[in-house]
Amino acid sequence: MIRWNCAFIDRPADRFEEAASFWTTVTRTNPSERRGEQGEFATLLPARGDPCLRIQAVGDSGGAHLDLDVDDLAAVRDHARGLGARVVADHGGWALMRSPRGLAFCLTTENGRQVPPPVDSPGDSVSRLDQICLDFGPSAFDDEVRFWSALTGWDLAETSEPEFTRLAVPDHLPIRILLQRLTQDRSPAAHLDLACSNREDVAAWHQDLGARRIDEGAAWTVMRDPVGGIYCLTDRDPVTGKAKS
Repeated sequence: MIRWNCAFIDRPADRFEEAASFWTTVTRTNPSERRGEQGEFATLLPARGDPCLRIQAVGDSGGAHLDLDVDDLAAVRDHARGLGARVVADHGGWALMRSPRGLAFCLTTENGRQVPPPVDSPGDSVSRLDQICLDFGPSAFDDEVRFWSALTGWDLAETSEPEFTRLAVPDHLPIRILLQRLTQDRSPAAHLDLACSNREDVAAWHQDLGARRIDEGAAWTVMRDPVGGIYCLTDRDPVTGKAKS
């Protein structure tokens, strides 16, 4: 049913070029030509492998969202609606949806086959933007976990942190999906995670490019990119995506 997936980097329209410059640098990609009615979309093209990252100019402060590339868009759209999602806009080849508690995502009909490899960072480290974290308040979390597992057909996997639940995304797909239970209720959102062989080296590189450190965790660093978008650097293995032992 789901043959590929992509992470969308949503950033303010008036700072789109600045955001694109940062994200193409840290992912070692090249931007495609802009497309859309207002030139609001671009794909980040890797040197090897198939694209799985895109960037969008939006009218607010931005965030991130997930694209699921499917075989039969109409069938998956109707399946999602049956699970409580709603259709925001149907563009024929793709549909903008909202989950039962309001998180935006897209169903598309594109495809990919080869996951891009990690990219070199200064200091002999490597990193890969390979995960989207879906953030929900306590009252929405359980409903959303059930929805995403039922929509994708993927099992749930335990994590070492009680506030996180992971979808068991098949290994041939490039973007892992983590769900986070926040401590307080607020509107659902999403942020991006990069797996790093050396988190400190990668954080320093990103800072040189204009990002800022916001917070430190046991196995992650919360960052803010040059246009204000929140993302995380993690100690997960950039090749396997698994937590380091």
